[in-house]
Amino acid sequence: QVQLVESGGGLVQPGGSLRLSCETSKFVLDYYNIGWFRQAPGKGREGISCITARDSTTSYFSSMKDRVTMSRDMAKMTVYLEMNGLKPEDTAVYYCAIENKNLDCSSTEDQYTVWGQGTQVTVSS
Repeated sequence: QVQLVESGGGLVQPGGSLRLSCETSKFVLDYYNIGWFRQAPGKGREGISCITARDSTTSYFSSMKDRVTMSRDMAKMTVYLEMNGLKPEDTAVYYCAIENKNLDCSSTEDQYTVWGQGTQVTVSS
């Protein structure tokens, strides 16, 4: 069964850092791109970054792109999103998702077919 499980969210002060994790299977990481998205209250889902299955190429899309780093650990079957310099406007539910291809990952949510349950990130003093 294809599954994604996010963790690592929480409450952080402005300027702080968090590392989100997306745990999945070796099969998923071998064959499918993974994307990170977020959805703030009252807003649509926004693409943050993605990583390709074939060669671990990362792409960054959002206003966060200078403050995030995406990576994957094949041994731990986990994809990470390291976030720095967090701002109150970064408050959102963060999701990882599977794109049914292994190159040229996409920034748009309609290309992603399987989603995790999300992890809440709240940036507040």
